[in-house]
Amino acid sequence: MSSQTGEKLQLLRGDVFGGLTAAVVALPLSLAFGVASGLGAVAGLYGAIVVGLLGAMLGGSKTQISGPTAPLSVAMAVVFVDYADQDLAKALAIVALAGLIQMLMGALRLGSYMAYTPYAVVSGFTSAVGLIIILVQFLPLFGSEVALGGALKSLRSWPDAVSNVDPSALALGAVSLVVCIFWPERLRRFMPSSVAALLIGTLLAVFWLSDVPTLAEVPAGLPDIELPELALGDIGAALPPAVTIALLGSINSLLTARVADSLTLQSHEPNRELMGVGFANVLVALVGGVPGAGATSCTVANVRAGGRSRVSGALCATILLALVLGLGRYADAIPHAVLAGILIKIGFDIIDWRYLTRIRLIPRENVVVLVLTLGLSVISDLVVAVAVGLIAAAMTGARQLERLELDMVVSTPLLDMTFLAAGTADADRGDADVGDGTDGGDSLDFDFDTEDPFAARTGLLSLRGSFTVASSTKLFSTIRNDIAEHEVVILDFSQTVFIDDSAALVLGQLVDAAIASDTECIVMGLSGLASTSVEALDVLRRVPEDHFVEDLDGARVVARRILL
Repeated sequence: MSSQTGEKLQLLRGDVFGGLTAAVVALPLSLAFGVASGLGAVAGLYGAIVVGLLGAMLGGSKTQISGPTAPLSVAMAVVFVDYADQDLAKALAIVALAGLIQMLMGALRLGSYMAYTPYAVVSGFTSAVGLIIILVQFLPLFGSEVALGGALKSLRSWPDAVSNVDPSALALGAVSLVVCIFWPERLRRFMPSSVAALLIGTLLAVFWLSDVPTLAEVPAGLPDIELPELALGDIGAALPPAVTIALLGSINSLLTARVADSLTLQSHEPNRELMGVGFANVLVALVGGVPGAGATSCTVANVRAGGRSRVSGALCATILLALVLGLGRYADAIPHAVLAGILIKIGFDIIDWRYLTRIRLIPRENVVVLVLTLGLSVISDLVVAVAVGLIAAAMTGARQLERLELDMVVSTPLLDMTFLAAGTADADRGDADVGDGTDGGDSLDFDFDTEDPFAARTGLLSLRGSFTVASSTKLFSTIRNDIAEHEVVILDFSQTVFIDDSAALVLGQLVDAAIASDTECIVMGLSGLASTSVEALDVLRRVPEDHFVEDLDGARVVARRILL
């Protein structure tokens, strides 16, 4: 009993340290992501509290820390400016709609399918988020206001910002950036580099460089509950950005949960995670917070500090709530340039350097998807980029799958002298003309083409593996010529695993083409999952019933009868 009590106390101790550590990491990040989203620093804190608490209680991972993340803060900035016209109520309505979509995805058990998002899309989007953060945050680093509207608008503001640079702001931003980069590793266990940069930069601003733009007044206390406003006619326009936020948040959460699993050797529940984070994002919209997902840096900090249960995540959110209740009078002294320096380091780390540095080794199709997603994210917006990236990835993936499927189609001519003679009484004597067909009922009289001892009137067409819409277009043109070369063709499905509707319809076209060229078809080994679409669409209705066989011996009997 004492041993079990000791284990529980050890687990609780780890959760307490994990929650404290995650809260220390989450505080500066939530402030920075709130500013980056365009909703304000306190909105980032509200998001960290609501999403962090509900994600810990209702989510599918025991050790994941949820809150505002870089991808969602950048996406929220785009939504706020481009889709909500800087109308906060409308922007929060889109967040609530995104949360409902996430809950629906979880209810439909789509969580496990999110892992199929192509990595080229994830990498392109992630790198674009990092690049956008860097481009946008250079303005407050120079002492100018953030230019809402994306990376291009920020780039257009660069010349004015550089010509009117604020030396004090630049000095503070540079100090915070240097601290983030060069903070000693041995000190990171006690204080994360982002927290050190926030404290050092803010203290410098308070006691020395006080004439720099700061967060101004940050409200303390609990937020007011307000219902998001979205007119019925605006739902259609709100759906695309809501779907994008839902997808980004879901991918973000599930990828972070997988990271936590790898560190703790636990397993998360993807559908429960979507339900939990979706519900959290619905509620965060009611308090004016930034939408959230699994925060990788906070989660790793929690796990490494000993967090192993939901207690650590709930404790992290509770600590942030306590800070909000009494932080307002102190947070307004934090300079924008300090947060900009922290965000620039975060943006640099977010860029997928491992994938980009190996781009020359990556298949060309994946490079196209990567560049397309990254480029559109920067020059257009994240909503369009993700949609186009997914479509491009699906097309390139289908092309790769087409090659793989077509490689599994094997056409083999069967010599009359070996295939048709096999199993007959005279085959062992090497007779060129097999007798009267009395070979136990399995053969009929037939004659070889004596003028061509290598005649192959029968062809074996083996379809191995799976066949889908990816190969359906070229399947017909690839096979029809081989079919026309024979008087009999055996369609071998004995090694076929799956045939979808598109491929099944092509098989029907192949049978029609074979009949048009006076070629008889024998269907061999069609059963199981491979037969589902074929039988449902009745594509082989023109093949006589006695031409369906189970194995090659049965096909030989039918071929002999046809070639009699």
